[in-house]
Amino acid sequence: MRIHVDRDLCEGIGMCESMAHAFFEVDDDEVMHVLDPHPAEEHRLHVVAAVASCPVQALSLTPRS
Repeated sequence: MRIHVDRDLCEGIGMCESMAHAFFEVDDDEVMHVLDPHPAEEHRLHVVAAVASCPVQALSLTPRS
C-alpha cells in the first residue's frame, strides 16, 4: 500500500501521528510529513486506523505501485 496526502486538505492536526508515529510526523509548523509512504503489510492495521482518523480526510491509501 501507499500513503497519499492531500496537502490542500491537511491541517496538521496530528491524529495520524498519534496513532502511527512511525509513519507520520507533524513538525513545529504543523506540516505533516509521511516518514514511510510504503508501509509493510505487517503495519496495515495501524496505518489504516491512522488514515481513517484524519478529521479532514486528507489521507488515503492505494495499492503499492
